[in-house]
Amino acid sequence: MARESSENRGLIATWERLERRARDLVELDELAEGDQAMQRQVAEELAALEKELRAHELDLLFTDPYANHNAVVTISVGQGGVEAQDWVEMLMRMYLKWAERRRFETESIDESRGEEAGLKSATFIVRGPRAYGLLRSEHGVHRLVRISPFDQNHRRHTSFALVEVMPELESTDEDTIAINPQDIRIDTYRSTGAGGQHVNKTDSAVRITHLPTGIVVTCQNERSQMKNREMAMKVLKARLFQRQQQEAAEHLDQIRGQVMPAEFGSQIRNYVLQPYTLVKDVRTGLEVGNTQAVLDGEIDPFIEAWLRWRLSKNGAAA
Repeated sequence: MARESSENRGLIATWERLERRARDLVELDELAEGDQAMQRQVAEELAALEKELRAHELDLLFTDPYANHNAVVTISVGQGGVEAQDWVEMLMRMYLKWAERRRFETESIDESRGEEAGLKSATFIVRGPRAYGLLRSEHGVHRLVRISPFDQNHRRHTSFALVEVMPELESTDEDTIAINPQDIRIDTYRSTGAGGQHVNKTDSAVRITHLPTGIVVTCQNERSQMKNREMAMKVLKARLFQRQQQEAAEHLDQIRGQVMPAEFGSQIRNYVLQPYTLVKDVRTGLEVGNTQAVLDGEIDPFIEAWLRWRLSKNGAAA
């Protein structure tokens, strides 16, 4: 709460400063009549002010109370076999590249590697200003169309991956998620990931199953079983929180008569690499032709478009 209060005070101070600059610019414009040098100064200041306003305009689009939290991201394989497992790894790389561009911190929680290539699933945390507020736009099914590098006949394949984005709950938020110890089963096993001999020789990896919901969380990033257990519980609470939020949203949609099919194939974004190159967001309609740039982490246009789309949709629904 203290962090959010400090950030809100900073936002208020920023907009008050921009308002003062705008008033000063209006006064300067009135004085510049007939003075070409001063008119050029006004034009330069106006351009600079518009640029800064554009940069801060995005602040107004974060309406979610958990927008300032860190993000817990899980990517799971969908239809497509080995091709889909490779797609999971490509998506993970895209998000890690995006985080690197923003100088966000990332922490790997768990990776389940495919038998031939890629990943069956991956969970990681992205820590940075408004990480969840930004990345929640990525929640949903992502569809890839390309000539498969795993197909000797060079046929075009379609594969799917599910991206789930949850806020990393703070201690006060975690208290609202009650977990009955009798509702969970905790298993330990030897880690299969990187980490040296210690990781592979001890049962440090932890798997927690929430029996009422069937949610399974694993963590094998830390050498200590206790630390892996703590992190797995944190991720489990985040997933249970997301489930609560989703159920509340679905109930509201039922009231509004806006229930959408929950099919795994109902993707939010298409990535086409062959026979042409295009990334298109199904929700906002935004299209980007430079697919390689997107896969290298340039997803901010999609994030901003989704924030604006969501704000207009919620305004219309209200």
